Amino acid sequence: MEDLVKHTLKRQLRRLATERPYQIVAASAAALVIASTTGALVAGADDAPAGARTPTTVAEMRSDTVASRGELRSAPPSASAAPSTAAPATSAASPAAKATSNPDLTRKPTPPKPPATKVLDYDYEAQNTYYNCGPAATRNALSASGIDRTQEELGAELGTTEMGTNSAEDTTRVLNAEVKGSPYRTRMFAGTPSSAQIDRLQADVVKAITDGRGVVANVVGDATDTNGGWHSYGGGHYIAVVGYKDNGRTVRIADSANAADPAYWITTIDLANWIATRGYSA
Repeated sequence: MEDLVKHTLKRQLRRLATERPYQIVAASAAALVIASTTGALVAGADDAPAGARTPTTVAEMRSDTVASRGELRSAPPSASAAPSTAAPATSAASPAAKATSNPDLTRKPTPPKPPATKVLDYDYEAQNTYYNCGPAATRNALSASGIDRTQEELGAELGTTEMGTNSAEDTTRVLNAEVKGSPYRTRMFAGTPSSAQIDRLQADVVKAITDGRGVVANVVGDATDTNGGWHSYGGGHYIAVVGYKDNGRTVRIADSANAADPAYWITTIDLANWIATRGYSA
C-alpha cells in the first residue's frame, strides 16, 4: 500500500512540475500531509476487525490530494464577510410622481346664478317720528336678516337727531355691527351717477338680496315708481331696498315715510339718480 501511495505521489509531482511549476510547493506540502496520514490510516486499518476494513483506493487518495491542494490555496473572501456600503441605485422619479396639484388648473365650483327675481321676507314698520327715517329704514333692512331692533335703539347707534341721520357711512357702520361678517360697504355718488356706477348699484343690490340682506339708500329729490306714483323728499330721506326683478333692473322699495304706501317698484336707473350726491349701504 505504501509503495502504491509513493508511486502515485511521484507521478503527480512530475505532472505538476511539467504543467504548473508554481503549484509544486503546495503539492509537496500536500504530499507530506498525505504521506504522514496514510501510515496512520493503514495502521488504523490493521487494528480494525477484518470485516470492517475498507481498502483505500487510488481514486480516493487522488481526491484527498486534490482537496489538500485546494485547502492550501488562499480562498476568495466571502461575499457576506463585509456588508456592501454602496448606495442603492435609485431610479428617476416618474413625471406622475412629480406631478402636483396646480390650484390655477383645478376646476373651481361655479357659484349658483342669482335668481331673476327675488323679494326678501321682511317686517315692515313705518317711522315713528318725522326724522327717524334713517333708523326705520335700517330696522326694515335688518328684519330681512332676522334681526329685531327698535327705531330708538338704532337711532342712538346712528346718532340720529331731529336733523336726521348724517350719511350712508352711518347706516353701513350700524348694519355691520348687527350682521355677522360685516358684509356691508358704502358707495357714494359725488353727482349724477355714471353708467358704471348704475351697473355697480344693480350688482350690489342683486348680491345683497341674494345673500338675504336688505340695502339702505339715502335719497334726495323726486322719483317716480313703475306704477306712476310720485315720491318727493327735498330734504333727503332713507329707504330700504328689499327685493329686485328682471335681474336687478327693477328694485323693490320699503318706504317708511307713509304706512299707506309702504312699498313700490322703481327702476335701478331711477334709484341711482335719486341717490345722486348721496350714497347707499349694500
